[in-house]
Amino acid sequence: MLNETFEKSEYQHFIKIAVIDNMAESHILASLLSQYGIPYRLRSFADTAYNGLFQFQKGWGELYARADDRKEVIKMLTDIRNAVQSSA
Repeated sequence: MLNETFEKSEYQHFIKIAVIDNMAESHILASLLSQYGIPYRLRSFADTAYNGLFQFQKGWGELYARADDRKEVIKMLTDIRNAVQSSA
C-alpha cells in the first residue's frame, strides 16, 4: 500500500524500517503515518497461491519509510504494540 499523498520519486529513498505483525497493526500504523504526514510504503507478504504461508512464517509484511523518519516510526510502532499488550 502506497501513501498516495507523496510523489512516487520519494519512494526511491526508503529503507526497510520494520516487519509488521498483522493487518490490524498495518492499518493503525498507516493511519498514524498519514496523519503526521510521514511518507511510507507497506508491502504485504500475502500470496493467494500459497494461502498465506509466507505471512505465517514472516509476519504480515514490511514497512518502508525514509531513514530520517526511522526513530519516529519505530516509536509509533512500539506504542501500538505496547497498547495491544496492555489491553490483553
